Amino acid sequence: MRNLAFYLLAAMMLALPTPASAAPEPQDPKKQTPWGLYLDSREAYEMKMAQDDQVLFVDVREPIEIMFTGFTDVVDINIPFLIADRSKWHPSKPNFAMEKNPNFEPEIAQALEARGLTKETPVILMCRSGGTRGAPSALALEGKGYSQVYVVVDGFEGGSIKEGPKKNWRLKDGWKNAGLPWSYKLNQEKMYFVK
Repeated sequence: MRNLAFYLLAAMMLALPTPASAAPEPQDPKKQTPWGLYLDSREAYEMKMAQDDQVLFVDVREPIEIMFTGFTDVVDINIPFLIADRSKWHPSKPNFAMEKNPNFEPEIAQALEARGLTKETPVILMCRSGGTRGAPSALALEGKGYSQVYVVVDGFEGGSIKEGPKKNWRLKDGWKNAGLPWSYKLNQEKMYFVK
């Protein structure tokens, strides 16, 4: 009888929904967050598919960047963490200056509220490579009541190959390289417009 109770308990535990598996914490402290919640692109996709409207999935890339690199309609909304300022040139890179979006956190809060969700809801943030905007965009939510902020550690395009004929091409990891759904067609209802 005792064995039967054990097997029934084990079967019930296996039947309970489980959270998405987690990618390991990034080695670089600049890519870490206070929540310590990290997903690779496949895990983010699986979490969104399993929990659908109980998760807010945000693409934090600049809309112009998305236009040229592609988009996945799996995300709920595009709210850029950094916005290109076409009136200024970057001081050390050959491109426009990037400014922090002053409305980033309020727009995340509005997106949750518009869907009937709260700051207790899991929020998934995805940038291009998981590096320079993933953790910083999460840190913009720190101390503002969010309890579950995930960062997609390999981002939409993934990392660059360091050697060979395709050196510096983004062919390592990432949403696109995982074969997850994406296209160059943008969903106007999900894209960010300057207000």
